[in-house]
Amino acid sequence: MAAQNVMLRTEQEPLTGSEILGLRVSAMINSPIAQLGRRVRIHRLDTDNDEAWGTIMDLLAETDGLQMDFDDEGSVILQWEKPGDMDAVFDREEGGAAEAEEEAAPF
Repeated sequence: MAAQNVMLRTEQEPLTGSEILGLRVSAMINSPIAQLGRRVRIHRLDTDNDEAWGTIMDLLAETDGLQMDFDDEGSVILQWEKPGDMDAVFDREEGGAAEAEEEAAPF
């Protein structure tokens, strides 16, 4: 069984440029420092092709509550606000009191 799993993993297609860039951007956004400051700078690398960069930037632009500022160096600064009361998820506790839980970032 383990040999079959190894064979399946080696036969998988490699990740596309958009997938690789998407994973890198997601990791940067979800980093603890970015989450605390609600801000992250995404640097465009030489290995990021135009199609992949455009695809990811379009996806980010469609995200509500996300501000994008492009600079002359080809990087983009993403900023977002803390979710308000209307964005919070409420769970009922045994005592009937409600506690707000912050939702994960939508991107």
